[in-house]
Amino acid sequence: MTTEIFILFGSPRDRGYTARMLECFFSCWDGAGIKKRTVIFNAYRAGIKPCIHCGHCKKVRGCIYDDFIPVEQGLNKADLLIVASPVYGMGFPAPLKAVFDRTQQYFEAKFSLGIEKPVQKHKAALFFAACGSNNTGGVTVMKKQLALEFGLLNAALLSTVVLRNTDKVIFDESLISAGMKNAARRVRRYLRDMP
Repeated sequence: MTTEIFILFGSPRDRGYTARMLECFFSCWDGAGIKKRTVIFNAYRAGIKPCIHCGHCKKVRGCIYDDFIPVEQGLNKADLLIVASPVYGMGFPAPLKAVFDRTQQYFEAKFSLGIEKPVQKHKAALFFAACGSNNTGGVTVMKKQLALEFGLLNAALLSTVVLRNTDKVIFDESLISAGMKNAARRVRRYLRDMP
């Protein structure tokens, strides 16, 4: 069986701390010999338009903009959703926040149009955050937002891994390897036990 993995990537840096956190996770995953197909949605490259609260999705399923289609396709296929992001000003960077704001269409599908599960496929979810400082207050705020998002996206958050002090320390995989191994183990168990 191949696990479909969809990553919402919120960093402007392809080789920054957030990307290296993903590499660390996948080294744990690959070490278990489980097949995967991975799609990375880079929020900075995609340039998703922000929600303009036009009311279209209250009347008709979907959005007036078609730039969200790759996100929708990824969410509908995923067995595992990973949100990987740096912490900017106690929250998500603007391009990734725009992606989350556009999930308003799922909220309206559920509560205005009566569609019980706007995203049909249930999935496991992980959250990886890179913090410039030792203060993880921003991660707490981001997790509150993700709790709402994952409810709409039919996802269950299994684990959060935080890398702290990225403004001061050089990346060291040992700082997060235990957390990543645990995250990979939880996802494998969750997927194995799903009906």
